[in-house]
Amino acid sequence: MQKEDTSWFASWFDSPYYHILYKNRDDTEAANFMNRLTENLQLNPASKILDLACGKGRHSRYLASLGYDVTGIDLSSKSIAYAKKFEKENLHFAVHDMCVPYKKGGFTSVFNLFTSFGYFDNEQDNLTTIKAIKTNLSNNGLAVIDFLNVAYVTANLVKSEIKIVEGITFQIKREISNGYIHKHISFSANNKKHQFTEKVRAFTLEDFKNYFKDAGLDLKQTFGDYHLNPFNAATSERLILIFGV
Repeated sequence: MQKEDTSWFASWFDSPYYHILYKNRDDTEAANFMNRLTENLQLNPASKILDLACGKGRHSRYLASLGYDVTGIDLSSKSIAYAKKFEKENLHFAVHDMCVPYKKGGFTSVFNLFTSFGYFDNEQDNLTTIKAIKTNLSNNGLAVIDFLNVAYVTANLVKSEIKIVEGITFQIKREISNGYIHKHISFSANNKKHQFTEKVRAFTLEDFKNYFKDAGLDLKQTFGDYHLNPFNAATSERLILIFGV
């Protein structure tokens, strides 16, 4: 199902410039987060994990290296084509819309990491995705959404900055309007001007609680950073939610 292919994330995430801009993401921090998260969830070696909106699969690959059976799915065909180079017995990738269940009851845990939620213009698609996560979970399974903390972002918003990566000058402007956090990215490359806008719904903890209630899910734990410190609405950089049936 490809109903969102015309949305901003379909074109931007499939662009090589997206991966250039974000090439310096901290893999060590990501690995440490996965270590803490899997320990907190008390996953056993036979656990099956679905990495929802996996991108090029950096989290999936690390989770597989820990011995888990991991499937990464993403709407970006180019990202999945790259990730498939790393497939092995316990690591698989597929192009798939996260609004649609991938495998009913097929996973011990579903991970949605690095603010990979809240992109949809249609409000119903957000709840549909939460319900799809529920369908993907096995009995007593747990899911994780790693989201930004809107209050912290609002208080610390960097409205304008310039980043130079691989000789490309990215001009970045941020704003919060109409319930969304907007990140406008403009640059020139290969003698052509490019412009993209990332748009993420400014969901609060209460918004997620309402989604979970509507989907018949319970919020089990909340954390405020990748060290799994308690969530504080005023000071936490992240909003990490653990939920299940």
